[in-house]
Amino acid sequence: MAAGAVALALGAAVLHAVWNLLLARAPDVDAATAVALAVGVALFAVPAVAVWEIDGAAWPYILASAAFELGYVATLAGGLSRGDLSVVYPLARGSAPVLVLAVSAGALGAATSPWQAAGVGLVAAGVLLVRGLRRPDDPLVVALALACGACIAGYTIVDAHGLDHAAALPYLWVVLALTTLGYLPLVARARGTAALRASLGWETVAAAVLVFSAYLLVLAALRLAEPGPVAAVRETSVVIAAALGALVLREPVTRARGAGALVVVTGIAVIALS
Repeated sequence: MAAGAVALALGAAVLHAVWNLLLARAPDVDAATAVALAVGVALFAVPAVAVWEIDGAAWPYILASAAFELGYVATLAGGLSRGDLSVVYPLARGSAPVLVLAVSAGALGAATSPWQAAGVGLVAAGVLLVRGLRRPDDPLVVALALACGACIAGYTIVDAHGLDHAAALPYLWVVLALTTLGYLPLVARARGTAALRASLGWETVAAAVLVFSAYLLVLAALRLAEPGPVAAVRETSVVIAAALGALVLREPVTRARGAGALVVVTGIAVIALS
């Protein structure tokens, strides 16, 4: 994997963990997520139009990516509102590269090396440690986190092909604009417009900027490397999120969870370097 792609994916991992932290701290995670998306779409509208370059062939990928993104934000917000960041985030992010590799090898016919298989095994073992073997988490939280991971895998694979037909910023802007059009009304109906207004603050604005910045770094990395390695390196954010959950949110991070996060990262590194 090219050094530039690694650097871009690592940068995205840091930004991604931070904006998840900002949203996890919100009193209403669903409302804060919806507001952050809407603010980001508004802030990046002019820059996206200024560099507009989207071919007709990009639209099927844009629509598919937006569908996966809508599923992603809904399951992420639902998981964070019911469970700890240090559990939801590693489960979602840790399962994504495994699914990307499985789909790439199984459905798309990509070759899988023994090292990649070993990396998948490490990631799976780390995810079990993060979840906890003695005291199972809320089954709904686990289901939401794994569904979130499936959505991450979906848009990662789709975006790798969609970028062949569009510039990164306008592609991302349209995807997230469509996602916002689907998600914002759902949250407004469930939480009310008052909750949306209450969620507008510096943290949601910062999260909005970080959302777009993190995804732009990922899209740039996808231009330099295959989606599997990019997804894998990006998921180093699980360690960052676990640390932030402990230090900032005072979430209980046991030794097993900390060890699990490190095992996940080890597996990700094996996948990325294989």
